[in-house]
Amino acid sequence: MKYITRVSNQEYTIEIDHENQILVDGQLYYVDFHQLTEGGIISLLLDNHSLEAIVEERDQDWEVLIHGELYTVKVQDERAYRLAKARGTTTEVTGEATIKSPMPGLIIAVLVEVGQVVQKGDQIVILESMKMENELRSPRGGLVKQIMIEAGASVEKDQVLVSIGDEI
Repeated sequence: MKYITRVSNQEYTIEIDHENQILVDGQLYYVDFHQLTEGGIISLLLDNHSLEAIVEERDQDWEVLIHGELYTVKVQDERAYRLAKARGTTTEVTGEATIKSPMPGLIIAVLVEVGQVVQKGDQIVILESMKMENELRSPRGGLVKQIMIEAGASVEKDQVLVSIGDEI
């Protein structure tokens, strides 16, 4: 099975033909992964390198937290990808976007102010959880409309932290 995956405006073609093997843009990797808990924690062995990630489905995308970096990942099978391209469907994020806490934790820093213009991928909030600092980034460019937290605040999973909308 072939999938087209978009991570931070970079596309990858992933082919899964054999158990424990994948091709990413033609390069072979040996993989083994296990879901550790119901909370989306995944243990991944990739070419004998161990990784731990938190993976959660959000709307039509996936959010993946690895080594304190949060990635938004869009995965489509080859057929759906070709249909979307033929229709001219774009993956660009528009409208108001919210940044939610991917897990319970403590806000270490809020790096933006209301009214500030941000670009897609800019650091917005630093969240400490499970003794790790996690950088939460903007899913789109725009204007910071609202900040619902401050440094030192405890937050719950899925709590809205910041909203970003169109520039005026």
